[in-house]
Amino acid sequence: MSECCIATYRLYDDKADFHKKAQGIAVGLTVGSWTELPELKKEHMRKHLGQVVSVDVHEEGERYADIRIAYPDINFSKDIASLLVTVFGKLSMDGRIKLLDIEFSESFAAAFSGPKFGIEGVRELLGVQDRPLLMSIFKSVIGHDLPELREQFYQQALGGVDLIKDDEILFENPLTPIEARVRACMAAAEEARQQTGQNLLYAANLTGPVFKLKEQAQRAIDAGANALLFNVLAYGFDALAELAADPAINVPIAAHPALAGAYYPSPCHGIAAPLLLGKLMRLAGADLVLFPSPYGSVVMPREENLAIDAALKSPGRHRTSFSVPSAGIHPGLVPAIIRDFGQEVVVNAGGGIHGHPMGTAAGGRAFRQAIDAVIRGVGLREAAQEHEELSTAIERWGMLE
Repeated sequence: MSECCIATYRLYDDKADFHKKAQGIAVGLTVGSWTELPELKKEHMRKHLGQVVSVDVHEEGERYADIRIAYPDINFSKDIASLLVTVFGKLSMDGRIKLLDIEFSESFAAAFSGPKFGIEGVRELLGVQDRPLLMSIFKSVIGHDLPELREQFYQQALGGVDLIKDDEILFENPLTPIEARVRACMAAAEEARQQTGQNLLYAANLTGPVFKLKEQAQRAIDAGANALLFNVLAYGFDALAELAADPAINVPIAAHPALAGAYYPSPCHGIAAPLLLGKLMRLAGADLVLFPSPYGSVVMPREENLAIDAALKSPGRHRTSFSVPSAGIHPGLVPAIIRDFGQEVVVNAGGGIHGHPMGTAAGGRAFRQAIDAVIRGVGLREAAQEHEELSTAIERWGMLE
């Protein structure tokens, strides 16, 4: 058989002949029909025919089958959109079926450059090798002018964060257009660096008409942006892939999971989170990938989180990507984050920094104190006895025991 990408589905049905259903999918999503074809035509079409790899039927409880089907690469162009339409376009509307995984062929994976920086490159830019990174988020950004935004950025930077990202809903607007915003924030970053001695990446939100994204990215970079935030699912995986492959866009790209909830939560429909936010994000070139954590305000099951993390970090052709578990993160969750994700993780906080009773800068310091305590093997309550910021944070938000 020629090179193929293999899709895995979970199909729920009380009565279906799953083997027959699998064969119908393999034929229907490739050559359309098979038994009706004359023998000479079959020989010509065989290289296009999908093949059933396996059918694993589960009869206990709700009846379902995990089905693996191989799709010949010759059937689709080497872009993620054509692959997804092939393996799940029409099929996504055909009953209770979920796309669990895609195993990319060597030739398909080779068509993508993957993350330009990855974990190693981001660490090198920041000069931080020995601990998890800390990211903070602009909050309450709508309607604020540049001086207000700059001051909020400055306070975050003073707290010792490694990365600051725009809120994903901060688009082009008259008050804080991207070039002016980048210049103001990077000036604040340099002012903070004079006091903290710490490098910082600012991920400016890349938005606008899809065919002008590269131009917009270049404007941000020319203004001093040293990272970008991108709403990948709204714009498409191939838009990310084009940005990541462009040598002129020489900054890390952080992928935001906006719209992901429309795809992954249902057990019976959509695309599984480890594929959607793990494999495909890494293939398309995300250096950092945000997704809901298992502990905060917008939660995802822990096993799904760990599967995303594994997809982003597993050995392979492309550089590995940082996991950024997010939403409702506070310093009391840091031990659990590092326990589950290891040191190659970005601790990401919004309200857990800005909502600190002692102010935004103190909120950042509380996180750094929590991270340092875990790395040293010291309990947070013990560390809190030495740090007022951490003590106040624990009093405010508690700990995950």
